[in-house]
Parts: sequence; C-alpha cells; structure tokens
Amino acid sequence: MGLFSKIKNAFKKEDKKSVETYDKGLSKTRKSFVNKLTNLSKEYSEINENYFEELEELLINADIGVNTVMDFMDKLQRRVSKEKITNPEELTEIIVDELFIIYVNDDILSNKINYNEDGPTVILFVGVNGVGKTTTIAKLASKFKKQGKKVLLVAADTFRAGAVEQLDVWGSRIGCEVVKDENTKDPASVVYQGLEKANKENYDMVLIDTAGRLQNKVNLMKELEKINNVGDRIVSGAPHETFLVIDATTGQNGISQAKAFKEITNITGIVLTKLDGTAKGGIVLAIKEEVGLPVRYIGLGEKEEDLQDFDIEKYIYGLFKDMM
Repeated sequence: MGLFSKIKNAFKKEDKKSVETYDKGLSKTRKSFVNKLTNLSKEYSEINENYFEELEELLINADIGVNTVMDFMDKLQRRVSKEKITNPEELTEIIVDELFIIYVNDDILSNKINYNEDGPTVILFVGVNGVGKTTTIAKLASKFKKQGKKVLLVAADTFRAGAVEQLDVWGSRIGCEVVKDENTKDPASVVYQGLEKANKENYDMVLIDTAGRLQNKVNLMKELEKINNVGDRIVSGAPHETFLVIDATTGQNGISQAKAFKEITNITGIVLTKLDGTAKGGIVLAIKEEVGLPVRYIGLGEKEEDLQDFDIEKYIYGLFKDMM
C-alpha cells in the first residue's frame, strides 16, 4: 500500500479538528495545484515529454522551488520508466509518495520542543518585520499556558518602534507577564533581566522576541550572538530552540530569508505563517529541501488553534484530499 492510501485510511480515525484545520488552511493551494494536476492527467492519454514539462511548470508555480522540482522530476521519471507507467492518472499516488520522500529525506522528524530538564525552557524567535512574529509568540505562549506551563514573554526587539508595546498588548490579552525595559536599547540586557526573573520565579517557558534587521546582517549577527551568550550564562543551554518565523505569502523571498538567517544564527526550526493566504503552499517542501530546516509550526488562519504543529502527512492530505 502506498502512502496515498495509508494517509486516506489513517485520517478516517485521526483528530478531526486538526485535520479540518489543515483541510481548510490549504484549500487555496489545493484548488490551484490539484485542479491543474487533475486537468493535466485528463489532457494526456499517455505520459510523454510534454506531460512532464507541464507537470514541472505546475510544481514550480506552486512555489516548491526550482532545485526541488528538478530533483523531484528526475526521481519521478526514473520511477515511471522502471515501473513502466504509461497512464497519467496512475501517477497520483507516486507523486504523493515522492513529495513525502523529498520532505522526509531519511531524517528523523520530530516536532517535540527541546525542553530544558533543569530550569526554564528558552525559545528565541527571529524573523523580519511583518511576518507575524509577535502574534506567533503570543499564540504559542497561549498553547503552553493551556498545557499548564508558566510562561514569560521577553520584549527584546528594542529596535522597532511599537514592538515592545505590541508584545505587551498580547501579554495582557493572554495573561502572560512581559519583561521590558524602556531605558535601554540593548536587547541582551532585556534578555538578561527576563532570564533572571524566570530563574527566580520558576517559570517553565521563556519566549523571546527579537529584531530582524536583515539589511544589516553584521549588526544583527553580533546582537544575536550576544543574546545567545547571555542566555547560556544564566540558563544552561539557552536558547534551547531558535525559531525563524516566515510569511508563506512571500514565497521565494521567504526562502532567501531562511538562508540569510541560517548564516548568522543557529536556527532549529521554521514557523510558517499565513499559509492559508497563499495558493503556493509548496513552499513547505522548498524550505526543507533548499535550506535543510524543518517546519515546526504552520499558521493556517487567524485563530490561536489555527497555529498547528506541522505534520507532513496532514499537509499531504490537505493538498491532495480531493484526489483521495
């Protein structure tokens, strides 16, 4: 049984609410991508060079990324030749299988947070302005609170006007204390104060907002290095996770951001926001293939519950549901 059939059977028993969120959130990509794929299969009575060319263009337009698509097409053509497949409609399950293989790539995938067993768990958030970083922090903080954890927010984006106030408003809304210091422009100083407080008052989780001035990478790298050094000095191993927040609607620009941030700090995972707002949901596959970073959370709507742990099988289901 191929992955296509396994996923179809698995989600008859799956957590209905989570599956529905993926279904709804990926509807724009599904309508664009799958409809075109279905039409392509109907247009050709047999697989030939023209079919592969149109399929390649379709995948690139879904923002899967040129390099990823080239690799994918090579594998697909080898399988078609080896298994002597001639009917395009028979290819659907193989396409699903190969997309899954590209994402997994023999990695052991886990969305579990690297919790600190001996003190607060510190998560650093990086990303350019406008990607939904502060909202993401608030949504994750609320999730952790509902798990019974004591959560502290740290407003270390001292560069952008309004960033501290924005986090403060979210903190009041979800019932989390926010550490801020309007007397300093040094983000590491604010982080120091936050982690000292977290240690003294036995917080479980510390979520740190930072500036994302990619246009001045040298300064940003020094700033993040200083924050990391301060973090590790006060809480062993901190930050335990560093999440890069990317807006899915920016497409290939998001890939460029991921590559740039990966050069200047140790990213442990991606939070992909606004995936429901684009028809190019293939960016999930491109990020993993081109940047080598796993997607840890995806934003599939405005509500808190729309920020979901990333699950590759639910993602594939959300894309191909209409063909299952």
